[in-house]
Amino acid sequence: MSNLDLKPVATRCGGDASTGPVRDLLTGRAVRLGESTEVRRLLPTMGRRMVGAWCFVDHYGPDDIADEPGMQVPPHPHMGLQTVSWLHQGEVLHRDSLGSLQTLRPRELGLMTSGRAISHSEESPRSHARLLHGAQLWVALPDAHRHTAPAFEHHAQLPEITAAGLHGTVILGSLDGATSPGTTHTPLVGADLTLAEGAAARLPLEPEFEYAALAMSGSVDVDGVRVEPGSILYLGCGRRELPLLARTDASLLLLGGEPFAEEIVMWWNFVARSGEEIVRAREEWETGFRFGAVHGYAGERLAAPMLPPGALKPRGRQR
Repeated sequence: MSNLDLKPVATRCGGDASTGPVRDLLTGRAVRLGESTEVRRLLPTMGRRMVGAWCFVDHYGPDDIADEPGMQVPPHPHMGLQTVSWLHQGEVLHRDSLGSLQTLRPRELGLMTSGRAISHSEESPRSHARLLHGAQLWVALPDAHRHTAPAFEHHAQLPEITAAGLHGTVILGSLDGATSPGTTHTPLVGADLTLAEGAAARLPLEPEFEYAALAMSGSVDVDGVRVEPGSILYLGCGRRELPLLARTDASLLLLGGEPFAEEIVMWWNFVARSGEEIVRAREEWETGFRFGAVHGYAGERLAAPMLPPGALKPRGRQR
């Protein structure tokens, strides 16, 4: 998915993370995505740039698109990151410059590693379900892997965990002994958790990881803090378990990973290490060089927005 802000702000990340458990409830902001989809942008947000290597999270829906085109994101470029497509309802058709053509369905993992350069589009199929509900997430690639060859993975079957009143799907990384087949380049975890009303559970965590939880639907207490759609609870590091209590039927995403020590610059759909890299990538997208072509999308590709004034420089991961 693209960051469709016409005037994207350069996000400067990296550096120290919280050294102990915290409970910071952060609110996302509404962003228009194409003509008919509005998303809640939960990362980066005020006060928090990253959670481990997770650097971008959009939550959208549930949207009634029965009489709408639904998601329509034209071809656009990426570099230096992985995109994670995750659906609860609906379908999204993925095309990319590698020639991949894949319809993604609920609880299936679409994982695109941009590496040095890739372009892709995302759209609701012409004949689509009434409701569209999901999340789009980015993972920053470490310096040792950010120039790797681009790749796309589709995993229709993912490992699951269960407890009384809880069902979980491990999207990336490992949780409670279950490990996703998705490729990762830093120690991290992403899991989709569904809880029945009244369910109480305690999830095992890695104390070296920092974590955050965001509600996809319903209302759930995460370590005693109410989390509802439109917010993300940053939990810091140093935890060995996480108590959950569902106030209603609810679902949430648990994101975590080792604090990402490298400093990065994130602008539009690029993750880099310097402003000069961003400028060069923008020029190469505009001139048609490097990022390849997406074939089969019925429309023009996205033009790059104008760069902000002044130099883009990396600095600390927190505001």
